[in-house]
Formats: sequence, C-alpha cells, structure tokens
Amino acid sequence: MKKYYLLFFVIGLLLLGCSKKKEKFSEKSISDTLATYLTLANEDTIPYEDRLSYNKKAFAILINGENDSLNRVNLFKVANRYYNMNNMEEYRKVSTILLEKSKSQNDTLSIGKAYYYLGDYYTNTSRKDSAYSYLTKAEKIYLKLNDKDNLATVYINIATVQGYENDFLGSELSAIKALNVLRDTQDKNKTYEVYNLLGIISNELKDYEKAHEYHTKALNLIDEYNLQTPYQRASSLNNIGNVYQRQNKYSLAIDKFKAALRDKNMIKEKPNLYAVLLDNLAYSKFKLSDYSELPGLFYKSLKIKDSLNSYIGIIYSKIHLSEFYAETKDTIQAQRFVKEALLLSRKRKDQRAVLASLKQLGAVDPKKASVYSEEYIKINDSLQNAERKARDKFARIQFETDEIIQQKDKLAEQNRNILFFFGLVVMIGILLFVIKNQRSKTKELMLKQAQQKANEDIYNLMLYQQNKIEEGRTNEKIRIAQELHDGILGRLFGARLNLDSLNKRQDEEAIVSRNNYLVELKNIEQDIREISHDLNREKHALNNNFIGIVNNLIEQQETVSQAKVSFVVDMEIEWEKIENYIKINLYRILQEALLNINKYAQAENIRIEIIKQEKTLRLTVTDDGVGFSVSKKSKGIGLQNMLSRAKACEATFDIKSKIGKGTTITVAFPLETNQK
Repeated sequence: MKKYYLLFFVIGLLLLGCSKKKEKFSEKSISDTLATYLTLANEDTIPYEDRLSYNKKAFAILINGENDSLNRVNLFKVANRYYNMNNMEEYRKVSTILLEKSKSQNDTLSIGKAYYYLGDYYTNTSRKDSAYSYLTKAEKIYLKLNDKDNLATVYINIATVQGYENDFLGSELSAIKALNVLRDTQDKNKTYEVYNLLGIISNELKDYEKAHEYHTKALNLIDEYNLQTPYQRASSLNNIGNVYQRQNKYSLAIDKFKAALRDKNMIKEKPNLYAVLLDNLAYSKFKLSDYSELPGLFYKSLKIKDSLNSYIGIIYSKIHLSEFYAETKDTIQAQRFVKEALLLSRKRKDQRAVLASLKQLGAVDPKKASVYSEEYIKINDSLQNAERKARDKFARIQFETDEIIQQKDKLAEQNRNILFFFGLVVMIGILLFVIKNQRSKTKELMLKQAQQKANEDIYNLMLYQQNKIEEGRTNEKIRIAQELHDGILGRLFGARLNLDSLNKRQDEEAIVSRNNYLVELKNIEQDIREISHDLNREKHALNNNFIGIVNNLIEQQETVSQAKVSFVVDMEIEWEKIENYIKINLYRILQEALLNINKYAQAENIRIEIIKQEKTLRLTVTDDGVGFSVSKKSKGIGLQNMLSRAKACEATFDIKSKIGKGTTITVAFPLETNQK
C-alpha cells in the first residue's frame, strides 16, 4: 500500500505541474520538489526504474543551480542514491562533478568527500590503483581537517584495497591507523569493522592467535555496546570458525558455524552469509569425515549462491564439492565440479580462484597434473609479480601524493612569504610615512618656534626703537625744561625788575612801558600753558610702549594717506600681562589692514578700535571706502597673511564688506589662557 500511496503522490505532483506550465516555480516549490524526488529515489519499495528516474530529475534540478554548499550537499545525496541502486557509472559521474564544484569553491571538506566517493567507486570496480590514489588524497585532507570519523573510514577502505591486492602487511598497517584514530571517537561500529578486518588479515598472514584475538574483541564489542547492525554476531562467529578451519580445528569451527546458523531469519534477511555458513559447516564436517547431511549442505549453499549470482562463492562451493567427490571416489563428479569452477574463474578473471581450481584439478586428474601444475606455477609467479607491482604502485602513489602535497605546502609557504614580504613592505612604507610626517610636523613646529622667536625679536626691536624715541622725547622735555628755566623764567625775571623800576614813575612813558610788560607777561603765560598742555597730552598718549608703537603706525598712515584716522583704545587693558605673540600679530594684522585700505579702499575716514571684552581682546578696523563683494573676492596674499596670523593666535577673523558701503575687519583674540 505504501508503494501505491507514493505513486499517487508523485502523479498528483506531476498533474499539478502540468496545469501550471506557464508559471515559474518559486524557490520553495523547487526545494519541495527536489526533496520529494530525493525521498522517492531512496524508497526501496518503488521499482528500480522509477527510483532511477526520480534521481535523474533531482540531478537535473541541481546541476543548473547555484554552486553553494546546499547544492553540493544535495548532489552528494544524489550520488548516494546511485550507489544504493548499484549504478556505479552514474555514481562516478556525479562524484566527479562534485569534485570539480568543490574545488572551484575551495570547499575542503567536500573535496575530501568527493575523493572518498571516487575511491569507493574504483574499489567496487576492481581498479585498485585508482581507488588507492583517490583514498590517499582524501586521507591527506581529513588529516588536515582533523576529521577523525571520515579519516577512520578512509583508512578502513585503504586497508580493504590493499587486502584485495594481497598487500596484507600494508593492509594491517592501514587498519591499525584506523584503530588509533577511532580510539578518540565513540563510533563502535567502525571499531568493530576494524577488528574484523584485522582478524581476517591476521588469518591470511597465518598469525592465528592474533586473528582469534581481534575477532574475539569484535564479538565482545557487540555484547558490550549492544550494537544493532544485523547479523554482526553471525559474521564474527563465521570469521572465528574460518580461523579454526585454517588451524585444522574443525570441531571448534563447526561449533561456531552452528551457533551462527541458529537465527532462522538469516536465510531471508542475509542469504549470502547464510550460504557461506552452510558451505563452511559442510566443509568442516567433510574434513572430519562426518558425511551426515553431505553433500546436501554443499548443494543447498550452492543453490543460494547461484540465486544471488555470487560468482566467488559459487567457485569455492564447486571446489569443495570436487574435494568431497574425490574423497568419495566419484572422479567424474569431482572433475566436473572443479572444471566448472576453473571455467568460471577464468571468465571472471579471478587469478586466485584460478589457482585454487588448478590445484584441485591436478589432484583429481593425475594424468594432466603436470600440465595443471605448470600453469599453476606460471600464474602464481605472475600473480606474485602483480602483487609486488601493486605494492610498489601503492608506495609510489603514496610517495607522489606526499610529493604533490609537499609542493602545495611549498607553494603555500611561498605565498605566505610573499604575503609576509608585501606586508613588511607596506609596514615599512607606513613607518617611513609616519617618520616623514613626524619630521614634517617637527619641522613645522620648529618653524613656528622660529617665527615666534622672530616675532619676539621684532617686538623687542620695536620696543627698543620706541625706547629710543622715548629717550629722545625725554631729552626734549629736559631741553624744554631748560628753556623754561633759562628763557621764560629769565623773561619773567626781567619783566618783574622792569616793572619794579617803573612803579616808581608815574609819567606817560612809564604807563605805556608797564602796559607793554603786562602784554609780555600774558604772552609768557600763554606759552607756558601751551607747553603744559603738550606735555600732559604726551603723558597720557605714551603711557605704554605698545600703544606708542601703534600710535607711530597711525602717524605713518596719516603721512601716506589723506584719510582721517580715529583711534580708540581701552585704557584699562594691562598690556604687560598680554603675551608678546598676541601683540605682534595684532600689530601686523592692523598694519596689513591699513596697507589694504591705502591700496584699494579710497577711504576718507578710518576708525581703529582696540577693546577688551571679558576674556577677549577685539581689534576692529572700519573704513568708508569703495568696499567689495566678499563672496566673489579671491583671498589675496594680504588677506591670507591676516587669516594665518589670526589662526596662529586661535583668534576669530571676520570681514564684512559691500560694494560702496566700506569694509569692517574684526579680529577677536582669546585671553583666557594668557591673562587671568
């Protein structure tokens, strides 16, 4: 019923798709369809051809999709479906595509998995050298990824491939590698598989004690961990029985084979193992000359093997029947069965089976024993050479794979070195840039310091010049004082004496003379008043050297320009507490502003203000000249100089002007860091 439900479901999907041919599938609908195809392709109850068709449809969707991780995961599912259907060629094709896609995306994990799949394909198609090559490549990737589960599986497959080529020592080494890896995992089923493999290898190497030890460990794992894989116990019992057969301990072997055959469901669920156990039981009974149930057990086993098309099982069953009939003196039957075994061995190109058949044929046909013996020796030598070549080939593949990996590692190291060198060059470049930038900043700082020193020197020079001027003025005052003393006082003294003498006379001439001396006294009084006023004005105007320097600048301006200059200064400013660099830059800005007025403004009046407002010293220069458009006017050298000096003092600079409306320049110097 389950089969029909699934078929109806698929038909429904197809009908739904036909009714909407013109509609585009959404991403979700494609995903659902893909999942459906993959599910149906894995359903054992559906006929093989239908499963194959669903898997092909899933592949058609995926092969045109974007090469992302999800796409590759689903492609691996498609490959698994082909493997489960025993369609090995399609399995190989999908695995090859997966390898290319994984390499293009540098997906290391998927590359390793694709290598493993291809190794698995060649293992199942008897191309053991190719299988070994791909499995070795997968091993290197899983080693780098430290993926112990997959690495153990690869080692098991490598050991199996080496065992097929009778490289039992190499196979044992690979199996032990797998066992060492599995010690760090919890995968007891794989550990069981490795113990079985090591037991079979030890049996082939005739180390029967080790073979018993490994098979017993495998059997104990089943009980200790309650492993659920069907018929693992029967398989282990069969393997132990085989070891006893090799030791000619046939009674013990029979006990193991009978214990394994107690499960009556085995003939339906594991018919191949059931047939092998029957044949082994029959052969052990035969070796003990216990002919009860013989040759019936041999024939029963052979019939099952025929139905399963198990050619290797058929060959050895017929060889065993030949041995049985030879022992019972039925030469015709003995020769018939062994000749059939030889024919099938040659047809399947199984040289070991050919050797076993030739050996038995020589025993049952003594007349041609030399011919069979000669062929046996020839094939055996050829087989040994082939096995030796296979071992050499495995070693060469291992060497070449290691060499390729070493070359890749070398290239990777070269790339790292190039990257390191490039990074070093970049770091050196950055370091040189930082050093150069630092040197530039240091040079700029030194220039600023030099400029500051120059400004201080200029200011000191101006102070020195002003001091000289003051000294001249002082000398002039002394001279005036001397003039007062020697000139005006002398005149006063003479006038006083003459008036005293005239007071004694009352004539008309005396009266006229007294009037003249009174006029002289008035003139002397006026001269004294004017000198006093001049000296008082000098005292207030020159109470500070810096203001004196600014006054000199204004006096120079008045000599070169017809514009009237008014100068307003806040007399409360304590200039001795203001830093020299502020005073020199204020002076230079004022000087540059007056120079620009003289060149361009055509002004009639100029007003200069120096005012202190809280923690700001503000310079304002206003003229009533022709003005200009601030937005259109390019910043010339003069304006740049004023801006640069304002910036050096962290001052704000503002210029306002309109055509025909004059110009106002305002510079506000902060004093909070300089004057408290």
